[in-house]
Amino acid sequence: MNKTMEQRADADTREWVLEVGGSHATAAAIDVDRPDEPFARHSDETIDGGAPRDELLDTIARPAQAALRAASAEAADVHWAVAMPGPFDYDSGVGRFAGVGKFESLRDVDVRQELAHRLGSPPHQIRFVNDAVAYGIGEWAFGAAERVDRLVCIALGTGVGSAFLRDGTPVDHGPDVPPAGEAHRIVWNGAPLEDTVSTRAITAQFARRTGRTLAVKEIAALADTGDDVARSVLAEAMRALGAALSPWLKSFDARHLVVGGSMARSWHLLGSALSDGLQANGDIAVRPSALLDTAPLLGAAAWLRRECLTHPPTTPE
Repeated sequence: MNKTMEQRADADTREWVLEVGGSHATAAAIDVDRPDEPFARHSDETIDGGAPRDELLDTIARPAQAALRAASAEAADVHWAVAMPGPFDYDSGVGRFAGVGKFESLRDVDVRQELAHRLGSPPHQIRFVNDAVAYGIGEWAFGAAERVDRLVCIALGTGVGSAFLRDGTPVDHGPDVPPAGEAHRIVWNGAPLEDTVSTRAITAQFARRTGRTLAVKEIAALADTGDDVARSVLAEAMRALGAALSPWLKSFDARHLVVGGSMARSWHLLGSALSDGLQANGDIAVRPSALLDTAPLLGAAAWLRRECLTHPPTTPE
């Protein structure tokens, strides 16, 4: 029997989301019809991506458990959007993590079943979306992109997350986008783009040039003081990102490029160099994220609302 959105609306108009990052998990219940209203976040900032399976799953589930308790919500009535990083099989809810330096213990694990057990939710009421896609949808619907017809959103952090959106819907195949619609699959100078543009790559490049190992946040702080090497390392990475993205922005006919993720907080150090690398796309509007860490939460909520409208959940017989 289908449980329609009208039936859900009688009980609760909020969409429940759990965003999982490399070092954090955050849960919230969001009314996408009133996105400007404050909503409570329940966070756990102590995720260890190298932890054993059960420890990692327990940590991921805790913010969602806290959100349910705070709202006195019945778990059986709640539908979840879980924003997960890849590699992940979003349809089946199974982890495909291998060789990415995090979440290796979730390889081939049915995360849907494991979360359902921990939350007391029916498994079919837990759906998964790529975290960068959720970020892009958030910016498209509520942030910097003004619901343009073609948007590319890049989330910079431990990797290069991306969303190629047509009218707010992710495009993940075809000649107009990189393989699987994922910018991290772009090859730059004979190597994966993330070997040049990522927190890992920037830290390594700064260490090669100075003999000092600093986090990107510390490198950005040095650049703010006028340190030439720090400024140069950041600028080189952003120019490379712009040059690598340019042909795909052109083929996708993108109107806007939004840059988010942890590195977007240093936009004043990055924006000009990125624009230099994008010279072939001089007519594209380039903006930093307007929502920052709120973007994937709002985006996952909007995505879940659309998913439940277009593919109403069916209760197994």
